[in-house]
Amino acid sequence: MQSKITVAIVGVGLIGGSLAISLKEKKFAGHVIGVDKNAANLKTALDLKLIDEQADLEEAVKKAKLVILAIPVDAIIAILPKVLDLVTDQVVMDMGSTKEKLLEAVANHPNRGRLVASHPMAGTEYSGPEAAIPNLFTGRTMVFCDVTQSDEDAFELAENVSDLLGMKSIFMNAKEHDIHTAYVSHIAHITSFALALTVLEKEKSQGRIFELASAGFESTVRLAKSSADMWVPIFKQNRHNVMDVLQEHIRQLQQMYDVLKVEDYDTFHKLIKKSNKIKRILK
Repeated sequence: MQSKITVAIVGVGLIGGSLAISLKEKKFAGHVIGVDKNAANLKTALDLKLIDEQADLEEAVKKAKLVILAIPVDAIIAILPKVLDLVTDQVVMDMGSTKEKLLEAVANHPNRGRLVASHPMAGTEYSGPEAAIPNLFTGRTMVFCDVTQSDEDAFELAENVSDLLGMKSIFMNAKEHDIHTAYVSHIAHITSFALALTVLEKEKSQGRIFELASAGFESTVRLAKSSADMWVPIFKQNRHNVMDVLQEHIRQLQQMYDVLKVEDYDTFHKLIKKSNKIKRILK
């Protein structure tokens, strides 16, 4: 396995910053270059020693062996063709939460093989370089999409990164990935946003909310702290799948509303017991 390489990280927030920490700790990255349109983020990343220098995109790509794109998915779609224009033997890993539209945009690029479409199923509700933490990825899943379209050596390097981070690698095509992430990730966030709006609308005394909020409420609404700048592009790029799962979620909520309205507690009990089957999947 190649070590002590130069890594360029585009987007020095939670994901990019946490990657920088781990790749340095594992002695994989000998030098980390940060790229970010937010000058304050770059300064913070330098102060926290997440990155060793800052540079513009072109300079960073030319200096690096591995280029990691850890920015919102609309921004990835916008800059990925330019990044691929710049690469020779560099490997590019995008960390986007949606894949189908992204990979369609570069399907015919002559350097498509240097891209390894990757999605680490990890994160917190916080954003920015201050949110970066060690071991964010340990024990989590790395999804690789359409790997047959990546050059063999490019995928090997990306898989080494996943292994070093202590992640489990799984493989999907882009369409399959976007469907599944809508169900296990995107719906969780949109539900949390809706719950927060519901509580804020119905409970005007925010002080009372904080006094009564239990661990259950906090864990359910925690994701509502997540960045709109990151999540609106995800909902936009995966709109069709998100709407599909949201429609089913609304149907389930309506069913619970209906049985509660007529005080059919036997049916409510059955619905909850049915929902408990999720324990077979999430242990």
